[in-house]
Amino acid sequence: MKQTTLTIDTSGRGYYLITDQINDSLASLISDIDTGLLHVFLQHSSAGLTINENADPTVRQDFKAFEEHLVPRDFPYQHDAEGPDDMPAHIKSSLLGCQLTIPIANGRLNLGTWQGIYLCEHRDRGHRRKLVLTAQD
Repeated sequence: MKQTTLTIDTSGRGYYLITDQINDSLASLISDIDTGLLHVFLQHSSAGLTINENADPTVRQDFKAFEEHLVPRDFPYQHDAEGPDDMPAHIKSSLLGCQLTIPIANGRLNLGTWQGIYLCEHRDRGHRRKLVLTAQD
């Protein structure tokens, strides 16, 4: 089993395509894995991870618009210690989740043609997000 940590800086709320950063971080770790798994774990409770369409940037815009509709800020949340985006960010994180498992084949992530990995930042301001990448053959 091999493990590394990847740090991604966000500039605020949005869906960040991070497939290339993950591939770059893993290049030497998985090059000798013929068949295996990558586990990606996000160490935060106000951001999430997802795999989805990676070609058309309007997908990211639609995700952002839909999440605001699904989890509105004007709901009477009790937990607002860090501002009006605090509790909505936690709910969105729980809905999307904080981990992914991706197959590895021939030393590469075995994603579909149009699939990309997204870091979903649910807070208004930028954050430094840490991901633990664990590869197993």
